[in-house]
Amino acid sequence: MGITLTDIRRIKAETGYSVAELSEYSGVPVETLQKLLDGDSVDMMEGVLSALERTLSGNEAMRSGEPKSCTYAFQNNVPSMVADSRSYNGTGQDEKRQGEYTLEDYYNMPDDRRVELIDGVIYDMAAPAPLHQLIAGMVYARILAFIEKNKGKCIPFIAPADVQLDCDSKTMVQPDVFIICEQDRLKRFGIYGAPDFVLEILSGSTRKKDMTVKLMKYMEAGVREYWVIDPEKRLLIVYIGEDEGKPRIYPLRGDVGMNLYDGKLRIDLNEINDLIDRFGSLEE
Repeated sequence: MGITLTDIRRIKAETGYSVAELSEYSGVPVETLQKLLDGDSVDMMEGVLSALERTLSGNEAMRSGEPKSCTYAFQNNVPSMVADSRSYNGTGQDEKRQGEYTLEDYYNMPDDRRVELIDGVIYDMAAPAPLHQLIAGMVYARILAFIEKNKGKCIPFIAPADVQLDCDSKTMVQPDVFIICEQDRLKRFGIYGAPDFVLEILSGSTRKKDMTVKLMKYMEAGVREYWVIDPEKRLLIVYIGEDEGKPRIYPLRGDVGMNLYDGKLRIDLNEINDLIDRFGSLEE
């Protein structure tokens, strides 16, 4: 009997391969593969499974559950890649197409251009508005105070800080606030691997990316808890990895406990709501 959908899900879970990587290796489009994994009906499912079987059958590392090997190595805690001759040249002309960019291009960006790199796509990032920074700073301060009071080993960070989610050279993000509990993920250039907790604060320019592209990337990478604060709609949206992508939605009233700390670390949503009342006009 050939490979089954259950086999695909198991191998993906054991090895940590992303949907994008499985798509690249097998030639199955990302959208088709995602629908298949979600259990949706997909035309020519047998053909899709056959393509995945051809890809996975010769990969003993994937079948044994061994971690995937990176295509580049660390040298002095800094990612080392072969330079691409078509890298961004600083003249304002992007010589590559979206989807082709790598960390080499990311590091070659001018200092005054703040971007994120996700699956080879460059996303420009505008400077955050005051309200955005106030909310991020307040949440970060509450997390830091809790960890210090309880002598915790996890470390909170606030943007800008580089996070390389994937074991490849095509993704580098800068979450607004995040927590790292495995200290071996700290490298000289930033963070290598998925944070345990991530908070993003929505704005007009980041809403779509944070709620779709980054949501998928964070969940695939193994982020255990993803919070999204929507100042415009005055909502907190929480995604827990074990909930299989089902959001928990809270109005900005009362307080909410962080799942990472079994609800003991609580964030006062009234404080966030008060900040929006006081400084929300600065977003307009």
